[in-house]
Amino acid sequence: MSSVIKPRDAKQLTLRFPCKQCGAVIKYAPGTDLLICQYCGTENRIEQRTGVIEEYDLKEALKRVTETRAEAAVPTIHCDECGAGFQFEAKIHAGECPFCGTPIVTATTEIKPIQPKSLLPFSIDEPAARQRFKRWIAGLWFAPNAVKKYARSDTKLTGVYLPYWTFDSDTVTAYTGERGDVYYVRQPVQVVKNNRVVTEMRDVPKIRWTPVSGQVRRFFDDVLVGASSSLPRKILDALQPWDLYSLIPYDENYLSGFRSEYYQVELAEGFDHARQIMDDQIYRDICFDIGGDHQRIHHVETRHSRTTYKHCLLPVWSAAFRYKDKSYRFVINGRSGKVQGERPYSVWKITFAVLASLMLAAGIYYYLDKSGALQKMQENGMVIQQYSIEQPIRY
Repeated sequence: MSSVIKPRDAKQLTLRFPCKQCGAVIKYAPGTDLLICQYCGTENRIEQRTGVIEEYDLKEALKRVTETRAEAAVPTIHCDECGAGFQFEAKIHAGECPFCGTPIVTATTEIKPIQPKSLLPFSIDEPAARQRFKRWIAGLWFAPNAVKKYARSDTKLTGVYLPYWTFDSDTVTAYTGERGDVYYVRQPVQVVKNNRVVTEMRDVPKIRWTPVSGQVRRFFDDVLVGASSSLPRKILDALQPWDLYSLIPYDENYLSGFRSEYYQVELAEGFDHARQIMDDQIYRDICFDIGGDHQRIHHVETRHSRTTYKHCLLPVWSAAFRYKDKSYRFVINGRSGKVQGERPYSVWKITFAVLASLMLAAGIYYYLDKSGALQKMQENGMVIQQYSIEQPIRY
């Protein structure tokens, strides 16, 4: 089965979420299964959808994507509340009407051939997310004082559902390489004793290399790849871990009052990133399989089978601040509260810390010299030169 929907079957939809009591537009309340009316306070419960979160065949999806037409133009949206017509940004399919603030969710089938089939709802609300951010930025070393002052402000955070891919794959990897075992050879070494350079016999480590070959297997489950280009990949990756076992079937009700993005990283590109993550783990598996004290890997060939994917939406609180004409972005995991972002550094604080460290090191050296500890260390045979040893490549 595939989650790819062909454009000829797609219909443009604009969804509203009226209160059952007064008809006003309602928004999802993080951490609950409720849509709450901002006017009369009525709680409108979201009917829970049942069903298994499916995995879809990657090869079949890639084939169907290549058969579909190019992305359509961004559709014009009609707001039923105020009658305005407008367009979201090209990457957005859920947000608010710019004229009256009404939450609007549009279907993605007109723009993207692959639809989100699951999501994690927000479990942390905006005030809690702001407190997490304040604690994070207050703990940053070498941050300018102006940045920490910003943390005490009540800057509004934006709740966004970001698109992600997950990939499963069963891998078998054949490899060739070398195993390095350390052994010791007794040989002369120059050392300092009583302010004189003398030669002593010592055990010097060497490495014995042995050719090896073998095979390792690993099944990868839910390798996560961010499909948004709004944030640097290192920030998206650092928001992990996510409780993907808590994914629920896609339901537009959870998007009411929040922004939501289309994927900008295509499926094939997403799998390329996932394969890099898998390759890093496979290399570690190979090193463990080779054993010994050191490892060299010369050739690797990996076969993937039973490769599947999911397209899901994950929640983050996002904002940015400006410092010295530069913008710095940060995000908070909408489930765990983990904070990641960009930050400026204070040159004066770093310079002061370096000078303080140099002064401390100079003080310790002066104390040791006066106490005679340096001379005692030399008398005990401090090594000043040894024969070089080949350093193996480590993975």
